[in-house]
Amino acid sequence: MKPWMRVALAMFVVGWGANRFSPLLLVYRRGGAVSESAVTMAFGAYALGLIPALLLAVPIARRCGQVRTMRAVLALSAVASLILVVGGERMWALVLGRLLAGVASGAAFAPGTAWVKELSDGDSPGAGARRAAMALSVGFGGGPLVAGALAQWLSAPEVVPYLVHIGLTACVAPLVWNAPTGITSEARHDEAGLGGLSAIFGHRGFRFQVAPTAPLVFGAATTSFAVLPALVPPHGPSVAASGGLAGLTLASGAAVQPLARRMSKRSRHAIRHWGLAAGTAGFLLGAVTVRLHDPVVLIPAAITLGACYGMLMVAGLSRVEALAAPHELAGAAAVFYCLSYLGFAAPYLVAAVGHWVPPTVLLICAACVVAALIPVTALVRGPDSGGGPSTRRGRSVRRGTEGPAGTPSVRRESRPDPAWERKTSCA
Repeated sequence: MKPWMRVALAMFVVGWGANRFSPLLLVYRRGGAVSESAVTMAFGAYALGLIPALLLAVPIARRCGQVRTMRAVLALSAVASLILVVGGERMWALVLGRLLAGVASGAAFAPGTAWVKELSDGDSPGAGARRAAMALSVGFGGGPLVAGALAQWLSAPEVVPYLVHIGLTACVAPLVWNAPTGITSEARHDEAGLGGLSAIFGHRGFRFQVAPTAPLVFGAATTSFAVLPALVPPHGPSVAASGGLAGLTLASGAAVQPLARRMSKRSRHAIRHWGLAAGTAGFLLGAVTVRLHDPVVLIPAAITLGACYGMLMVAGLSRVEALAAPHELAGAAAVFYCLSYLGFAAPYLVAAVGHWVPPTVLLICAACVVAALIPVTALVRGPDSGGGPSTRRGRSVRRGTEGPAGTPSVRRESRPDPAWERKTSCA
């Protein structure tokens, strides 16, 4: 198995555990043991743990090493599921389990994305970003799809989906336990820490192309599987249908990523433009769904909004990879994920504004804003519109060396830098 696949599997498992809670919301609400406010609080606790972890995991991974960090992340993700199994329908267990799942996700996504990119050096440009996005998309989509089916047709719906995740984690953990590390995990931790969080905003391409479109990554996805089904409930087995809709949305995002690779060969802006076009079409289809109150239209709306999610995630990560220097990449990816997770506020925004603006009108306005971003982001020009600092680094790879704590590492040849000689690791 290729080294980057081992890291991608870890991201897949954490993404699976993060999103399998979505179809189970109906289970908890119908059970009656937990109040509606408690279920909403549990859903929001994920973001409460996620965003601080995204920012803090970067310096921790630099100092403690990628391997140690990912080991702890996998253990924490499994513990979150175990708490949800043991706690059942108790409010404290739901909130704590979701909070820890958010911490695990935040600690995995940004360092994991940088790690996959490092292990993909020598492959085609942007391969690392596409592979990280694919791993997350398949995990995000597979989690709710399987969890919804298990909760719908098997007994103990509050237990079985979590046990499946624990089993998956146990299978993947040995593959990641001694995965190869990249050179930036070993060096320049003193400069890298939170440096990437601020340095990335110095690029016009990030400020005016990535930042405005990043919230649409999960804004489009949550509109598909959280907003539209609440406005137009699907027919049939509702828990499985909810999970299926989430799975269809995120699977569509994964399916378009090979197409995004071909698009990127023609123009670095093509992925973003097509993603915004898909988002425009998806929001318009959502307006049609609400206007006709026809659950059948949820399917094409989910596919197009999922395509928007997948293309904009690849476009954002690819742009970050091109703009950020190697030692800034994990921090820059953390900024991108933080901005993208702002899209999870879409259900709350619709609920708040829905008292004054009909949902149909709100979705049409969203489509107009997304369509306007196509020409606006295309007008951005600047000295960093091409490859960023990362493209000026050496690309030759030397394999088979040893990293911290005896783990194999993958090193890239680069210009000498005295700061790279100051290395520390966690005891």
